[in-house]
Amino acid sequence: MAVAPNSTLLGGQSQAMATAFNTYGPWIAAFGAINSAVGSYYQAKTMQYQLDSQSSAMKFQQEVSGINARQAEFQAQRILESGERAIGVSTMRYGKAKGASRAAMAANGIQLGVGSAAEVEATTDIMKEIDSLTINANAVRSAEAARTQAANYTVQGMMQGVSAENLSMSANTISPFGAATTSLLGSASSFATTMYRDKMLDRLLAGQTS
Repeated sequence: MAVAPNSTLLGGQSQAMATAFNTYGPWIAAFGAINSAVGSYYQAKTMQYQLDSQSSAMKFQQEVSGINARQAEFQAQRILESGERAIGVSTMRYGKAKGASRAAMAANGIQLGVGSAAEVEATTDIMKEIDSLTINANAVRSAEAARTQAANYTVQGMMQGVSAENLSMSANTISPFGAATTSLLGSASSFATTMYRDKMLDRLLAGQTS
């Protein structure tokens, strides 16, 4: 024969459980809310630190790009100066060759400035001019390449500066205390909802035991 459950005993146990929850529940909820708020604070703080670190790294890269741009421009100047020196050396070499050729022709009794002697001198002058133009063209081309690289470094540095500023602004928009406050407000709202539900449950249990 089945034994009917004792409704009074069950009601008493339910009431005891409800009383225990009402006693310790708020403390448990408060601990959970504080723990969640602390977690939100440090999560926001970590994100802020990461953005600041990325901004600092981008600023450093901007400085490096600036250094590289200045070095590239300096290299361009050195290339042009080297080209000018090379033209000077070439001019002196052709001058010496022309002088030696004139001396040799004079020693052999060849009249200078006319006929084959004039053609030799003209050929020497033409070769000198071709070499000077070639040296200058190569120097200008190399210098322009260096200056193009300098311009690229400059643009890169500007973009890195903008990125660094954006990262810094993003970091400044993060508020660890604001994140913690938002978490606490959310927990408080959830706790209020839970307490209201528990009160309704208490009334229901009280009605069953009466």
